[in-house]
Amino acid sequence: MTIAIDKVRTGQQIRLLMEKRGVTVRDVKNALSLACVQSVYHWLDGQSMPTLDNLYALSDLLKVPMDMLVYGNRRYDPGKNIPEGAERLFRYYRLIQECMAA
Repeated sequence: MTIAIDKVRTGQQIRLLMEKRGVTVRDVKNALSLACVQSVYHWLDGQSMPTLDNLYALSDLLKVPMDMLVYGNRRYDPGKNIPEGAERLFRYYRLIQECMAA
């Protein structure tokens, strides 16, 4: 299996986080110094992805780690390859995702 980013789910996640934080498309455009709002709409619709710089700025604007913005087809196994002390953080991340899905 090739690891890939799911642009549609990533866009849905960005939209959800924007709504939860009360951030508008125009707020994103201004915060990231974009020329127009069309780029943001393309991200939200899954037509394109933000650049790495824009993902970094967007994660700061939305107050979440970049990993919470990007969805892919990679599966995490909680019992494998988790650095020491990260298990608690992983459980917290799962709880956040479950609350967002509810």
